Amino acid sequence: MKRKTTFQKVLIYAAAIFVFVVSMFPFWWMVISSLKPSSEIFSSVPTFWPHDITFQHYYNIFVRANFWVYFTNSLMVAGTVTLLGTGIAALAGYAIGRFNIKGKNAILLMILSVQMFPLVVMIIPLFIVMSRLGLVNSLVGLVIVYLTFALPFCIWMMRSYFASIPVEIEEAAMIDGCTRMQAFRKVIFPLAWPGVSATSIFAFITAWNEFVFAVTFIQDDSLRTLPLALQQFFSRFTADFGGLMAASTIATIPVLLFFIFFQGKMTKGLVQGSVNT
Repeated sequence: MKRKTTFQKVLIYAAAIFVFVVSMFPFWWMVISSLKPSSEIFSSVPTFWPHDITFQHYYNIFVRANFWVYFTNSLMVAGTVTLLGTGIAALAGYAIGRFNIKGKNAILLMILSVQMFPLVVMIIPLFIVMSRLGLVNSLVGLVIVYLTFALPFCIWMMRSYFASIPVEIEEAAMIDGCTRMQAFRKVIFPLAWPGVSATSIFAFITAWNEFVFAVTFIQDDSLRTLPLALQQFFSRFTADFGGLMAASTIATIPVLLFFIFFQGKMTKGLVQGSVNT
């Protein structure tokens, strides 16, 4: 029996390691390719470690002023979408999950129905609406478009987390003298930090990686976002794969830092909410 248990553990760990290696290999290949000279990148014999490490691709990006403009635009757009999306989703999810609103299931279904439509189907209607509002070729319009598609899923996630928190905890806080808003801010919201973190990560990644709407709604070079910058490494007949890999590596760093920050908040939220209770 003990041998069987040991064998099962070994099998599980082996499977976990295999999945980890398969998942991380594209990232590893991206990083090492950014450190290879162009001649080695186009070599017919693949190398898993650069023979001659070079930072020339990163230098070429650093001297590109436009790249950092795109980077800043992406940070502003993704940060705004994350703050607004998480805040609105938290309030809407709390209202749908806690209050006995007439027809709230129908409201939730209507909100989620937005996710049923493919993005490409909505491009032309949204472009017409944004044109009439004067929001085409502006970062504000891009934020509104991203919120349109990020909010439904964010609301659904927050509603699920709030619904999983026992209502007795909130009632106990209100008996102790808290108003409903104070109970929400001091007790319920900290308990929902795992949901807030997951929602924030989803909203940030959605806005950070989006390409289709950015290339459709933005024409000015000074307003373009980072995914559009990656497109510039391709031309009709050539492709700068070294520069592309270096730019992709830099573009991955904010997402990685964002995830690390909120992943720590997930565990702290449960403890903090319990202490406040």
